[in-house]
Amino acid sequence: MIKSHPLKGPNRLKLGVFSANADGGLAITDVPERWAAGWQDNLTAAQIADRAGLEFFLPIARWRGFGGKNRVREWSFETFTWAAALAAATEKIGLFMTVHVPLVHPLYAAKSLATVDHVSQGRAGLNIVCGWNPKEFGMFGVPLVEKGYDQAAEWLEIVEKLYASDEPIDYIGTYYTLKEAVSRPASLQIPRPVTMNAAFGGPGRDFAAASCDYLFTTFTEIADAGKHVVDIRERAEKKGRDVGVYTVCHVVCRETQQEAEDYYTRYAVTMADHDAVDQHMAGKKEFSQSHDRDAYDRYRQRFAGGAGSYPLIGTPERIAEEMIAISAQGYAGIALSFVNYTQELPYFCDRVIPLLKKAGLRVE
Repeated sequence: MIKSHPLKGPNRLKLGVFSANADGGLAITDVPERWAAGWQDNLTAAQIADRAGLEFFLPIARWRGFGGKNRVREWSFETFTWAAALAAATEKIGLFMTVHVPLVHPLYAAKSLATVDHVSQGRAGLNIVCGWNPKEFGMFGVPLVEKGYDQAAEWLEIVEKLYASDEPIDYIGTYYTLKEAVSRPASLQIPRPVTMNAAFGGPGRDFAAASCDYLFTTFTEIADAGKHVVDIRERAEKKGRDVGVYTVCHVVCRETQQEAEDYYTRYAVTMADHDAVDQHMAGKKEFSQSHDRDAYDRYRQRFAGGAGSYPLIGTPERIAEEMIAISAQGYAGIALSFVNYTQELPYFCDRVIPLLKKAGLRVE
């Protein structure tokens, strides 16, 4: 008998590791300690997070990088196979797969997702994205879908129908036609593994409100972060559902504030991979709805530092204080990135998590 998924556990503020499967993580930098994302790197980071009691390990899905000196994020592990391997080497942490809906058939996804859920004994999760980078889709000979979240809703419906039926199913939809389709075994989690979606725009949020368990969104300042939570909750309430709201932050945690700020300047300004930052920002601004529009003009350092996510820079006490403030705005969890996960994650876990426990946000 499986236990409940870690994201359904007792901690008020769930924590996870984001983008460790990809070269550089979220940082677009040329510092020598930049994340190489080798397999042993990923395995070590996952086991550190697992032992520390973090709830989830979340990859990005990347098929093409953003150029620059280091061909940023061109190297990345495919997420279904990555999660399956980590599932066999961890004990408690939730392991997510990130899928570009138009590039992966739902029948294949159902089989792969169920496999990871069995290997992990019910710890699998699915991050559903529709994609934004036309160059990646061009590699597959597939155009960007105009109504990607309509396709995603159909895609997820097929996965759920496959798991629910003991007999082959037929399906005729706008995007998919299946004849006598079957996918056994079903997932251990019922009706399917936990799902999340990262969306800033209205269509993505509506999809998450109707179909997902959790939604990831970004914000520019903590003081204004709550408006996104209110928006998402209102959309979910109209569907008679409750959707947990998460965000993403990049972290520099050091003994002193000055040390942390100096390092942030070093890796995200002085030694940023500026050509890659330009490519990444231009593509996101034109094709993605993942950030406030003014963020591209105001926060270039944040894009070099962590793909435009909110920066947690400072001492353990300062970072804990900001995480407590994020929680107070209504966020149920935070996905974290670091310049080098195996070097920095242990210090963060040792110093920040006890402060969050003292504040009552974590009990385990």
